[in-house]
Amino acid sequence: MPRLADLTPLRVGGAARRLVTARSDAEAVETVRSADAADEPLLVLGGGSNLVVSDEGFAGTVVQIATRGIDVVSADNGGGVMVTVAAGEPWDAFVAEAVSNGWAGIETLAGIPGLTGATPVQNVGAYGQEVSSTIACVRTYDRWAGEVRTFVNDQCSFGYRTSRFKVDERYVVLDVTFALRPGRHSEPIRYAELARALDVPVGSPTALSDVPDAVLGLRRGKGMVLDADDHDTWSAGSFFTNPVVDEAPDGAPSWPAGGRVKVSAAWLIEHAGFGRGYPGDAAPVRLSSKHTLAICNRGPGKAEDVVDLARRIRDGVAERFGIILEPEPRLVGLSL
Repeated sequence: MPRLADLTPLRVGGAARRLVTARSDAEAVETVRSADAADEPLLVLGGGSNLVVSDEGFAGTVVQIATRGIDVVSADNGGGVMVTVAAGEPWDAFVAEAVSNGWAGIETLAGIPGLTGATPVQNVGAYGQEVSSTIACVRTYDRWAGEVRTFVNDQCSFGYRTSRFKVDERYVVLDVTFALRPGRHSEPIRYAELARALDVPVGSPTALSDVPDAVLGLRRGKGMVLDADDHDTWSAGSFFTNPVVDEAPDGAPSWPAGGRVKVSAAWLIEHAGFGRGYPGDAAPVRLSSKHTLAICNRGPGKAEDVVDLARRIRDGVAERFGIILEPEPRLVGLSL
């Protein structure tokens, strides 16, 4: 039986009872439909980059989405280009193609691991951009209705690292259509750290082609670009979301969030006593040596080691600041 540890960058997780690799929408739909008809547990797997699976594995069918395709739906002189991307298309490859074609809107999302179909689920975002700002529609298979169903942007219930596709597992993403802007310049650079790296004022655009390299440089410095030889990248990315609260603790980096404030989870973790590399070199699972938001498997760590450390961090932050951190990756057969 295939081990899920071999299919996720975090490299933890037991065996799947059955694994099906779906290379077409028809294969994906048929696998999902058959599992549902048999009342069998189902796990839809993309790149596995936002997944933590228990050491006991998954006692059901895992369908790995491996569809491919980037299709220009329309490109008009009014300033827009519509591109439909298969759910199994690697996200970073699509960002690179968009930038090389002069399509702006997702350039700061370079280097994010995983597949395109996962991006609307999490409303993936980084360095001032979220996919919700460019998604025109998401085509899905509705497991309850047994039919293909398309949602336009305002039907997707996008929020900070969430969407209707995250809170309700009835939908399996088949493809995503993006509305991008053709041109040589990026969208305005809204993130101060990235603006400094590009040497431009916050809020100013810059050369579109310059942005991904700057983003990748920042991400590599935090261990957030996958590298088989760098155990700091053996992770599920940022393990906790930045909490939205009424008032930020003194000194904490924060940003406006609809009348409240979003606070840096990394700052909270570090100032609650959990520094980079915690709890030390002897632990198989510990915080990244580059960034306190990533829980890394230094080998041979287990899923239970991951959740034990996550609980310790969550409880320590709650005790110190009264703020409950929420996990960003999906936990399968596990809970904090």
